[in-house]
Amino acid sequence: MSEQLIISVSREYGSGGHEIAQKLAEYYKLPMYDHNLLDEVAASMNVSSQELAEFDETRRNKFLYRSVMGMNSSPADNVARMQFDYIKKKAEAGESFVIVGRCSEIVLKDNPHLISIFVLGDREAKIERVMRIYELDARHAEERMIEKDRRRKSYHNSHCKVKWGDSRNYDLSINSSKLGVEETVESLKNYIDARLAHK
Repeated sequence: MSEQLIISVSREYGSGGHEIAQKLAEYYKLPMYDHNLLDEVAASMNVSSQELAEFDETRRNKFLYRSVMGMNSSPADNVARMQFDYIKKKAEAGESFVIVGRCSEIVLKDNPHLISIFVLGDREAKIERVMRIYELDARHAEERMIEKDRRRKSYHNSHCKVKWGDSRNYDLSINSSKLGVEETVESLKNYIDARLAHK
């Protein structure tokens, strides 16, 4: 692909958003960053990714840590900032990629080549998906879903001034339960292709 393309995918747990991001990355032949982003950040800084992983995608507790001359002493905040800075540098270097989560729709919002997507889903459909993938009963699947989304919301809202899942922060919000993963991917490809054609 000659023109830069950055696809940011945020998602509700159980919506299939991660699988959708993978399929978009495969279709456009782009690298995808999710949890592996931490490995790249660690390698670039010559530190162990295990040391950083403890604080990955965790909420910054502003009551336990303080900022001194703009430097925050919260490990969670520092790990988040490392990742934000890393994807900013990739974007500024003209690289194309798919990025899952990491507040990327906000971190990269000023980049004209960014297309930001939020994938949501119906409660029952998400529970059924979590039950199937993780072999859980309905109660435990719902508990897992609620906890994962609580953590994602807490992480996002502690690092960004805007709220996680607010449709105004994304170019497109789509309910994957209505069409299923494959047809949702096709709809997103049509949208992305149309955006690229209008540049």
